[in-house]
Amino acid sequence: MKLHIGVLGPHACDATQYALGVEVGRCIAEAGAVLFCGGLDGMMRAAAEGAKSAGGQTVAILPGTDKTEANEFMDIAIPSGLGAYRNALLVRSCDAVIAVHGAYGTLSELAFGLRLKVPVVGLNTWEVCRDGQPDPGIHVAHSAKEAVSLAVQLGGRK
Repeated sequence: MKLHIGVLGPHACDATQYALGVEVGRCIAEAGAVLFCGGLDGMMRAAAEGAKSAGGQTVAILPGTDKTEANEFMDIAIPSGLGAYRNALLVRSCDAVIAVHGAYGTLSELAFGLRLKVPVVGLNTWEVCRDGQPDPGIHVAHSAKEAVSLAVQLGGRK
């Protein structure tokens, strides 16, 4: 079975952040993995666009009940009806997740990843500290290629 790699990030992003999301999605597809995301706009749309540009597969775990809310780059849209609580379902569906930038929703997804023992890779995102030290559960990457490489390596160990 192909690896499921989730991309986590903000609903709204600037052009530089969007381009990074496209690159992450493209790298996921080139690695032969399936991209999972929230299926809406911003980083979710960017990553899905990148995956589709490289012939990859995309799956959306939507917060609402209407699958037509998914962006145009999604192959499969799963309407959860869970609102923000779908973040746990999204993370649980993945072998590894990559957080790219992000707001509070991304922070909640990082916490679910750490709690559920789903490998978490961070790319220009939140730093979570415990007792003043960065949490070692977040594997920091400095490029899209490195983030995907780490996610594939860590997700394949599950």
